[in-house]
Amino acid sequence: MKKSIIGVPAAIGAGLLLAVAAPLSASAHVTIDPGQAVAGSYTVVTVKVPNESETATTNRVELALPTDTPFTSVRYVPVAGWSAELVSTTLPEPVTVGESTITEAVTSVVWTADAGSEIGAGQLQLFPLSLGPVPDTGSVTLPAEQGYTDGSVVSWNETEADAEHPAPVLYINDAPAADHHGAATVDAEPAATDAAAGAAPADDVLARVLGIAGLVVGAVGIVLAVASRRGASDRKTVS
Repeated sequence: MKKSIIGVPAAIGAGLLLAVAAPLSASAHVTIDPGQAVAGSYTVVTVKVPNESETATTNRVELALPTDTPFTSVRYVPVAGWSAELVSTTLPEPVTVGESTITEAVTSVVWTADAGSEIGAGQLQLFPLSLGPVPDTGSVTLPAEQGYTDGSVVSWNETEADAEHPAPVLYINDAPAADHHGAATVDAEPAATDAAAGAAPADDVLARVLGIAGLVVGAVGIVLAVASRRGASDRKTVS
């Protein structure tokens, strides 16, 4: 009986780890930060690329840029261990940007890892990128491809709600749409309003869950300690 009781804290700990690990693994996908920009501005976004494979590492990342609302200025920040290439192509149709007519633009950025610099298990790589001027439109979808050392490629290009592989989106005039991955950028003002209204942020909820679980484990430990002392006392009385 004692053996089964001692196993209770271990079971609680294992269940807690699974509960915490599940949402973390579900949120591991390619995103951009920040997810919002002002029309006409030049913005710096960071492409966040986590490694999802347990058997291979990420050695290539490609981010597609729009051709209907092209960016006339695209610049990357060098990342140690990675080379970057700005790929320019002829646009399907000429586009007027300001007082200029654009027929060619950078339509994708490709990052390739040097040997030994791949993104490994449990790692996240950041790729800063300057884009501008930001087009005066609702939002811009930036599909991405993630290549692995085993030859597999994951396309982050889905736009429907609750997509398994959602494409990164830069929101401009449209309000960011939250998804089940939690990738959309949330304005600071609404967050503050929710806090003032008594709504608990996600981090706060997680902290409370961890705290409650800790109390449960502690309570079980106290019960075991008391039971152990009573058993020892009873044995002394009998002897």
